[in-house]
Amino acid sequence: MFTGIVEGCGTIESVERTPGGARAVVRHSLDWADCAIGDSVAIDGVCLTAVALAPGRATFELGPETLAVTTLGALAAGARVHLERALAMGGRLDGHLVLGHVDAVGSVSARRDAPDALFLRFTAPDSVLRYCIAKGSVTIDGTSLTINTVDAQGFEVCLIPHTLVVTKLGDKRVGDRVNLEADVIGKYVERLLGPRLAAK
Repeated sequence: MFTGIVEGCGTIESVERTPGGARAVVRHSLDWADCAIGDSVAIDGVCLTAVALAPGRATFELGPETLAVTTLGALAAGARVHLERALAMGGRLDGHLVLGHVDAVGSVSARRDAPDALFLRFTAPDSVLRYCIAKGSVTIDGTSLTINTVDAQGFEVCLIPHTLVVTKLGDKRVGDRVNLEADVIGKYVERLLGPRLAAK
């Protein structure tokens, strides 16, 4: 479980393709002294397991499903990625409940710079949009953000200066692909109430 509050960015040092997927080494400058092998870490919003650790480096194994349905399938050495360790019990829930299970890949459809803000619009499939509401939450490359507006094709978010400093979202250009995770609460509500509403 994560919060979507990105701890910082890392850099892909190497990606080794394996018969069953890939093995990626991430270089970072975060204080991960309490991180252990087997811990969950969100890489661009994708929940992965740390399989090797060294000061300033962490290694992760990526399965074929992860490579097929997320942007991590296109990872290459030198790419910047968002990093967040799993939420500790008793910690602050500053973003929203994030599972690290990507629902779909979307893309930037518009970019608008404003004083002290950046507005980004994303196209997204119905598998994500059906759970999006104005002023609700969405996860973009592991970053918890508030939806400003939403319609049948996509949604828009506003990035404040702090978000632009600690994430790589300010580098996004029209056409760039991103990992999207919808708010899990909406999914559970639909699952529980859907059959009852359909029966009426």
